[in-house]
Amino acid sequence: MTAAPHLSVLLDEVVAALSPAPGEMVVDGTFGAGGYTRAILATGASVTAFDRDPSVARFADQIAAELPAADGRFRLIHDRFSQITTYLGEASVDGVTLDLGVSSMQLDEADRGFSFMRDGPLDMRMGADGPTAADLVNTLDPVELARILYVYGEEHASRRIASFIVKRRAERPFTRTLDLAHVIERALGGRKGAKVHPATRSFQGLRIAVNAELEELEAGLIAAERVLKPGGRLAVVTFHSLEDRIVKNFLAERAGRTPGGSRHLPPVEAGAPASFQLISSKAIAPGEAELAVNPRARSSKLRAAVRTPAPVWSDAA
Repeated sequence: MTAAPHLSVLLDEVVAALSPAPGEMVVDGTFGAGGYTRAILATGASVTAFDRDPSVARFADQIAAELPAADGRFRLIHDRFSQITTYLGEASVDGVTLDLGVSSMQLDEADRGFSFMRDGPLDMRMGADGPTAADLVNTLDPVELARILYVYGEEHASRRIASFIVKRRAERPFTRTLDLAHVIERALGGRKGAKVHPATRSFQGLRIAVNAELEELEAGLIAAERVLKPGGRLAVVTFHSLEDRIVKNFLAERAGRTPGGSRHLPPVEAGAPASFQLISSKAIAPGEAELAVNPRARSSKLRAAVRTPAPVWSDAA
């Protein structure tokens, strides 16, 4: 089977929100196959890209080969985007973009274990370290396992699924994606004509837990606040409600639109000057033309904001 092409979601909208120009520096915090990076470089701007996935090196090599010798406008750093400030100074870049969640290439590669559409090892790690999804389903107690499925996967039958998983793993451990998907399907009584596979939410929950994606997102937003110059732009593409809620609340809070804080972060000082100005009060969704060629873009949303001259907020200290 031929893998689907790796299309960057909301590409034109992201580039428009960033408005890169020759001589400017933009951070692509989730490099992936390099779609955003390539488009940003085409404007004459420079890109420092981040990705914890070592397999993306081949795409970085392709982009580097397309540039003139000694061009110097592109580099890839193999690290999490939350570590931007480790490599770049405060107020040092003109734009930051983040394309969250799992990439199409990761879904298409069975040996990564992200998808139940093809059988593969139950891994789900975006990087090369830390516990795998198999480690979680084979070792966590049923209460914690159900919590992960409910909170991160928004799976309302989480307790029942966890019970089925624990019962089956007592016979033999889980090692393959399709094995786990079949057990989840049995726990939920089969597909019964459902358009969405019964294991979809559970796989999302496990993936988010394995990669600490929500914590990484929170830390990455704070890092972006630090590294952006006044007038610098932040563009974040999300793919599910948990991500979008975090980005929406962060930007609304930093723009002075709400007194509330994130449940993932310490309380912040009331009345701090707005460190971001929203480009649009509503999220930008893909158009029909994009959806026709890239169905995976259906749930995506873009939120963007401009960095003000105000200091970073105290919870970024």
